[in-house]
Amino acid sequence: MSKREMKLGAFLMVPGHHVAAWRHPDADVNGVLNLSFYKELAQTAERGKFDMVFLADSLAAKGNKRIEGRAVNATFEPLTLLSALSAVTDRIGLAATVSTTYNEPYHVARKFASLDHLSHGRAGWNVVTSGSEIEALNFGKENHLLHELRYDRAKEFIDVVSGLWDTWDDDAVVKDKESGVFSAPDKIRSLDHKGEWFQVQGPLNISRPPQGNPVIIQAGASESGRDFAAQYAEAIFTAWQTFDEAKQFYTDVKGRLQHYGRTAEDVKIMPGVFPIIGRTEEEADELESKLKELIHPTVGVALLSGLISYDLSPYSIDGPLPELPDLSQINGQKSRFLLLKDIADREGYTIRQLYQHIAGARGHWSIKGTPVQIADQLEAWFHGGAADGFNVMAPYLPGGLTDFVDLVVPELQRRNSFRKEYTGNTLREHLGLRRPASKGTKQPLQHS
Repeated sequence: MSKREMKLGAFLMVPGHHVAAWRHPDADVNGVLNLSFYKELAQTAERGKFDMVFLADSLAAKGNKRIEGRAVNATFEPLTLLSALSAVTDRIGLAATVSTTYNEPYHVARKFASLDHLSHGRAGWNVVTSGSEIEALNFGKENHLLHELRYDRAKEFIDVVSGLWDTWDDDAVVKDKESGVFSAPDKIRSLDHKGEWFQVQGPLNISRPPQGNPVIIQAGASESGRDFAAQYAEAIFTAWQTFDEAKQFYTDVKGRLQHYGRTAEDVKIMPGVFPIIGRTEEEADELESKLKELIHPTVGVALLSGLISYDLSPYSIDGPLPELPDLSQINGQKSRFLLLKDIADREGYTIRQLYQHIAGARGHWSIKGTPVQIADQLEAWFHGGAADGFNVMAPYLPGGLTDFVDLVVPELQRRNSFRKEYTGNTLREHLGLRRPASKGTKQPLQHS
């Protein structure tokens, strides 16, 4: 058997993941809506042999009036952008967030099938249920759908999407000019879905994706999110601060797979990591201090308020967190609420200290040091049973990603913990995931 290798995603948030990244002197703020800049980033990640680039998304402008225009709140629609990037990359996977709360299954199935065809099998869908109340106001809703109902809708949503992908058999497209048959009618079927949330006839008006199904990614860590991941996810982007927390999550989710007839190899768990890299420890310390200095208090408070779904603007930033609502009253991201509350309680942070602590990683794992020290920390989680790989969140761009590719990746390759070359062409092949057979055929599942 081949040696187990780390999986790596490049989580692209332009001009960087730190909330003050755009103010850093080396950040390319002109790249925010510049395709050429995204092309540079994607090609840098591909040069580093990353499994995928990943784009988050929200269906509302970031921040609120109190931020007074101090946050970067202009972003591309991710599937449009990834379609463009598919033409300027060859091997790297292309993954994007699309919400099940404010979309329709037919649209999503068609768009990801299109991206998978355009990229020759490199598409991935990060399935989210939308955690922001403000998104509801953009879709004719007075209030955000309740947390449990969002997951009920998401389960039916993903069943419909995967069903639509399977309305075409792999060999349904004949293209026989002599007989005049383009596609075999007996290999294309309607879906005829009628459920609690959706009624969809089908079939899809595009043939089955090259990967069978684009890779399904999920990011929730609540009880509902864990069970959803065990049933549907093939890669999981999760947020943990400590090795023990990450290992508990890893063990828990992998242990749930058997209930759904799945194995540990069917899901890759990839925690987010925010690496502050310096050629020396002093250089890394300087970068961390510089980024903290650039956080405007209004932006820091707004970021923290959004993450915990509770308005902190009335409170002194140099005081502790106020008494927060019970988890049952939170209708946003429950796992992120618990994570940040636990950090504040454990460390005794003030509001200012807490937003400084999470302003880069936003609750994900933050690490700092030289390339050797960064590699040591990644390997500790990877070999210790807490991760199959990581979603890398560069502090600012392009420098944060370039430093990881040029300094950390060679160190991981030297240790044989990461690939030196791509051995496959599709995202499934990169991640070591099997290609599912169409549910309409009796073809056995084949591992990539």
